[in-house]
Amino acid sequence: MELRHLRYFKVLAETLNFTRAAEILHIAQPPLSRQISQLEEELGTPLVVRERPIRLTEAGSFFYKQICSQLHQLEATIDSTRRIGQSQKYCLGIGFAPSTLYTSLPLLIRELRQDRSLELILSEMTTLEQVEALKNGRIDIGFGRIRIDDPAIEQEVLSQDPLVAVLPKGHALVGQPVRLEQLGTEEFVLYPAQPRPSYADHVLGLFAHHGMSLKVSQWANELQTAIGLVAAGVGVTLVPASVQQQHRTDIEYVRLLDTRACSPMIFSRRAGDVSALVTRCRKFLDEA
Repeated sequence: MELRHLRYFKVLAETLNFTRAAEILHIAQPPLSRQISQLEEELGTPLVVRERPIRLTEAGSFFYKQICSQLHQLEATIDSTRRIGQSQKYCLGIGFAPSTLYTSLPLLIRELRQDRSLELILSEMTTLEQVEALKNGRIDIGFGRIRIDDPAIEQEVLSQDPLVAVLPKGHALVGQPVRLEQLGTEEFVLYPAQPRPSYADHVLGLFAHHGMSLKVSQWANELQTAIGLVAAGVGVTLVPASVQQQHRTDIEYVRLLDTRACSPMIFSRRAGDVSALVTRCRKFLDEA
């Protein structure tokens, strides 16, 4: 499978017309049809129903949705590479879990953006995804919430963020600090659902340490989704205390009496990476 197959199929899926797609791609229609057939043969499934008008199969619709994001990311990478090559810029990739944006990370990003010779690439991802991205070179540093045992990666705990309960407005436990045992009887919204291990496992571990297993009413992929589901009365959740910077009128943040219930802010980099730019970031965080 080649890149042109993906680009050809994307245009065809958006036009649903071989003639129009061929015009946009500046090729003749028969070669376009052959390229799509080759793609279908390699995938082992039809992507297009060749009727008038043509339409995508269920597999074709799924394939289109997947390649759109991948092609967009590839084009952004190509564009950044071109700009770096033409202007002699250097590049830094940062991966971050959403909750780390409530810490000192925005200060670092703001500082780095003032460097006109630096091409900054920001990628939202879980800690587990950051580890893989570090190993394959897609990012240079990461900010997450869980410890990963991997000899290729060095991790440092920058700070410990106390956890707070997020409760819907008017909940019976609002108004006073709560114990984990009190929350253990509540239905929970946990995040992220995938990939694992994740922050969700950290929360599950806290309750398991007290001999409790949570009743999970809903899994969410993002912090904001989890908070929104709490507001809707689906359950309660735990978030790092720094998230309280996000003010909403339909939820309440409640302090925990269990002072050991914390979430670490973890800085990750490739093992042995002492490059000037990574070192500069680490020094800034120490001084922030």
